[in-house]
Amino acid sequence: MHLSDSTTSAPSHATLSGTGGVCLMRNVWKGEQHPYVINFISTFLSANSFRLNFVPIAPDFIFNCGGLSVAFVFVTNWDCNNVSLIFSRVQKLRTQFARFYVIITLPAKQQMNSFIQSYFTFEMVIGKPTFVPVQDIEMGFEKMVKIAHSSGVYKQQKVGEKLKAEKKLSVQGMNFYLKVVTSIPGIDNHDANAASKDQILENTDLSAEKAEMISRFLRDPKFYSSPKIT
Repeated sequence: MHLSDSTTSAPSHATLSGTGGVCLMRNVWKGEQHPYVINFISTFLSANSFRLNFVPIAPDFIFNCGGLSVAFVFVTNWDCNNVSLIFSRVQKLRTQFARFYVIITLPAKQQMNSFIQSYFTFEMVIGKPTFVPVQDIEMGFEKMVKIAHSSGVYKQQKVGEKLKAEKKLSVQGMNFYLKVVTSIPGIDNHDANAASKDQILENTDLSAEKAEMISRFLRDPKFYSSPKIT
């Protein structure tokens, strides 16, 4: 079973560094909660630059951070005598969302024991989804925001690494073509980008066709992005 160790830590209620995004809350879930809970959530999200919308969705929450969506079921009242509805809902939703977590408030030992027994009774797959037991609602919601935020940050880092790699390849390509062009007599690094077909013909023994291709290579971004100089 994949469980968080959050049952022993206290909620900080502090703002999280670099957060921000959109939080969708299920209308039905909102109606089942005490007004204090909704007020706490609204305040916490506002402090962390999240926009809150109430919508008719299947999970209790969907967060979008950095272009990545993460879905949650948030069980705020674990009824030891009625757990089948919770697990049947979880089993259905886990097939609909690639990133899906279940937050459960389990303040009493009896509730924790009930959850563990039920987890195996309903043959849940370890880590699919991940269950996060917490002591109270505030702690649970803070955990939820942290999970969504960290998922978004991870995606942005991967995108950043990809862009960095692409930029490196672009620079390497530019350096390569400058070496090739500046090796042509009469064209130095300063005017390589301005070399015309006539200049290339004047300073080399290339054919008019190849001179035209090199000139386009220097001037036309679309042609440069996929050069076909042979």
